Amino acid sequence: MFTNNSDLMTAIRGRFAHVDSCPFQGPRIFFENAGGALTLNSVVDTSALFAAIPDNQGRDNAASHALVGKITQARADMALFFNTSGGRFFVGESGTELSFRLIRTAVMGTPDGAVIGSTVEHPASRSAALHWANIAGKPYISVPHDDATGQVTAAAYARLMTPQVRVATILHTSPVTGIANDVAGISAAIRAVSPEAIIFVDGIQHASHGRIDIASYDIDGYVISPYKLFSRHGYGIAWASDRLTGLSLETLANGPAGNWELGTRDTGSYATFSDVVRYFEWLGDQVSEQADPRAKIEAAGTAIHDHEQTLTNALLYGTGNLPGVVDLPGVTILGGADNPAREGLVSFALDAVPAAAIVEKLNAQGIRTHLRKADHYSGNILTPLGLEAAVRVSLCHYNTLDEIRTLLAALKDIAE
Repeated sequence: MFTNNSDLMTAIRGRFAHVDSCPFQGPRIFFENAGGALTLNSVVDTSALFAAIPDNQGRDNAASHALVGKITQARADMALFFNTSGGRFFVGESGTELSFRLIRTAVMGTPDGAVIGSTVEHPASRSAALHWANIAGKPYISVPHDDATGQVTAAAYARLMTPQVRVATILHTSPVTGIANDVAGISAAIRAVSPEAIIFVDGIQHASHGRIDIASYDIDGYVISPYKLFSRHGYGIAWASDRLTGLSLETLANGPAGNWELGTRDTGSYATFSDVVRYFEWLGDQVSEQADPRAKIEAAGTAIHDHEQTLTNALLYGTGNLPGVVDLPGVTILGGADNPAREGLVSFALDAVPAAAIVEKLNAQGIRTHLRKADHYSGNILTPLGLEAAVRVSLCHYNTLDEIRTLLAALKDIAE
């Protein structure tokens, strides 16, 4: 853990653009990481480099060969980071677009049966599953999440599973509550009843916290949005198992078999993800003595989790003479305060102060948080709790205890 290692924290923060200042607002503390994490400086540089290259892939010239080499390296880096030796990695417009594509392929390419998912899911997967289940004439089975914990369990899936389930969707971590779900456990519960089901996982919110391990999940699809993993906007990354890729794909006639990508992709998308993987390896070097690249990534993920847990505990329970969020009058904490599945995010509401006013007052003091409203993005979580809105404070490993203290002091004044 690096919470109390000031030299390492300085080195970490030095690798990110705009770590303590917004080019439009000026000095600010960034607690809006679930909406899009800070960007690595190396990603900024790589993006500029590849944006200027006019050449396409697949030509017989030095630049084209270099582009293909970058894509090949990036796919190897993706396999390393996600921990899988099979399947295919490819990029698309966004995590949401890729979620729709993978789910569409699964629902439309499997025999008659049912589709199962949960009420805790982000619309990136839930809307896609509902839409394509309706088009395919397959009943949709909705697994309820626990409003108190913000979690959906393997047991909840098991209660509604049938052998007719052909496609299942799972949310790894909620962007509203920050609560993670047991992907491997849910997958096992699905396979116990319908072993041939195609299982898709939305990993978009989970990715920045490290510790992705596809090899242990027994799934068929996993999607992330790299702008939430220290890269940039404009692309998403998907992994598809050989089984999912073997279904009928939308692709060019007479083109290569199993090709998910439509048209020429941005080489910079691939190359900037390699920058992310190199960063995790660097961080693993700082917090461990591991030599193996995957072991470094795992060590980095453990250190990230431990540091974010320290920050989250300080936010919830206070630090020094500053009260925590749990001490604010009339507070409701989504997922409950004592929830071991929480990943670097606290959403809350106060009885006496509207959530929108809290976000506005914090922003006026240079503290960036986010308002989650009971709309098509968050209504599935907030409405059952009787909340119209909540304040989301989302942390990342480059945040510091001093930033938490500044936030707590501001919240104390606002609540009073």
